[in-house]
Amino acid sequence: KTIAKFPQLMGSLSLEGTLKPRVQWLKELGMDDSQVAKTITKHPQLMSYRLEENVKPKAETLRQYAFTDKQLAIVISSLPALLGLSSKRLAHRLSVLQASGVLKNHSSCGFMILTDTKF
Repeated sequence: KTIAKFPQLMGSLSLEGTLKPRVQWLKELGMDDSQVAKTITKHPQLMSYRLEENVKPKAETLRQYAFTDKQLAIVISSLPALLGLSSKRLAHRLSVLQASGVLKNHSSCGFMILTDTKF
């Protein structure tokens, strides 16, 4: 299903060099196999994001707003598109939600993937 949606991923990603480290990182966050599969199926582009330069810094930004690893795993498996936001946009949206008192738990993160107009 994922490959059918994004066939370009198959040609551009290597199992050992690209896919395996990303899956391992998701598991290190505390995701089980079903959460990893759900995450990849929902947002297969995640497998092409640079892990050290892109994904991990954004996860660290989420941690700064009091997300535990367990909450982070839930947020990323539920809304993996968050990792597709620019770092600047992610930080801005987190600070807006926190300042307004909406960012009390991971369930409020759904607001962050709204378009700029709706946010």
